[in-house]
Amino acid sequence: MKRKLLIMVVSVLLLIAILAGCRNISTDTKGDTKDTSTTEVEDEKTLETGKVSLRVWVEEANIENLQKMVDSFKQNYAGQADFDIIIEPSGDADTRKNVLSDVHNAADVFSMPDDQLYSLIAGGALSPVVNQTEVKSACLSDAVDAASYQGTVYAYPYAADNGYFLYYNKEYFSSSDVKTFDRILEIAAENEKKFSMELNSGWYLYSFFGNTGFDFGINEDGVTNHCNWNTTEGNVKGVDVAQSLINIAINPGFIAQSDALFVEGVKNGTCIAGISGVWNAITIQKAWGNNYGACKLPTYTCKGQQIQMSSFKGYKMFGVNAYSEHQEWAHKFAEWITNEENQILRFEDRSQGPANAIAAASDEVGKVPAIAAVIEQSQYGILQRVGNSYWDACTSFADTIAAGNPDNVPLQDLMDRLVKGITASVIQ
Repeated sequence: MKRKLLIMVVSVLLLIAILAGCRNISTDTKGDTKDTSTTEVEDEKTLETGKVSLRVWVEEANIENLQKMVDSFKQNYAGQADFDIIIEPSGDADTRKNVLSDVHNAADVFSMPDDQLYSLIAGGALSPVVNQTEVKSACLSDAVDAASYQGTVYAYPYAADNGYFLYYNKEYFSSSDVKTFDRILEIAAENEKKFSMELNSGWYLYSFFGNTGFDFGINEDGVTNHCNWNTTEGNVKGVDVAQSLINIAINPGFIAQSDALFVEGVKNGTCIAGISGVWNAITIQKAWGNNYGACKLPTYTCKGQQIQMSSFKGYKMFGVNAYSEHQEWAHKFAEWITNEENQILRFEDRSQGPANAIAAASDEVGKVPAIAAVIEQSQYGILQRVGNSYWDACTSFADTIAAGNPDNVPLQDLMDRLVKGITASVIQ
């Protein structure tokens, strides 16, 4: 998940060209380009018979679940081809790097988070979805948006839970207590426990700025950012948020630490609340048992008012390699493993929130606290679309904040440095 984007220079240059107005292109298996400027790509080719070999990249933890889908795919298309489908472990966070470094030898089908979509399109690595209308109608609208560029869907969404929210231990907190950051910190301090957050990650730090009315986002070049978090105008100013962050950081009930250390704190009893995502749900539920709780992020105090914390939200999807030797079957396979039935199977086996609209609306999905929480929080979130310079700038700023600003740097100077870093060019 985390979050330092590895953008190859060639991809950056290609992306600039694409976003400047070039038509969408896809690359066939021989490397020639073909027009995909329309939003509907028809599947008129006859599926090949004979030996069909496909390689698939997924997170290691998802291999067992995916193997069930491979088996059902082979059964469903038995007699149409001789399938040899190999599943290989590959971290989603590394998909872009692994694909673009050697696209010709990358997997035919690969899992990826939505924030890597533009880079993979720019690198010519993605074959657009074949049945555009079908995918658009079957999936949640935000998931479709996350998988699309200029109206064309480039990947098959399968999970809608790539965000974060609040975990809390019901032994210490009521549902009312967890509405505000202040009350959570108060209870944690009273019990000599901790409320944990990975403050120096831009992934989480955004939550304090997203609902302030400040301006932030990626520029039209698809590479650099615009940001006014250092603003000196308006009801809430940049220094007001900085002061709120320092107040949180120095509170005895708070600890700034990694996501992994939060989980360790849950296990050993030192952490009774924390901000994280669904990937830790099973472990936390096991540790807290019936006291396991999850909900949207709280409000925090800034300049005497309560501001609802925001978040980045994201989706997982499968892409089809534009250089796949068996591209038509690769699309068939990607469609299969992201259909309604298999998204339900993925939820049952892996507790992953479906991107399929019907599956996501099921009663069983709504009963899972972590998934219900990420859905509740999503109304306050945005898709993660940021340039590479954002991450290091946030880490440097938040490290100073987490330490309580020990050198007493003027807060306006801190905010100016943060914005300068966020808006810097990635090519130095």
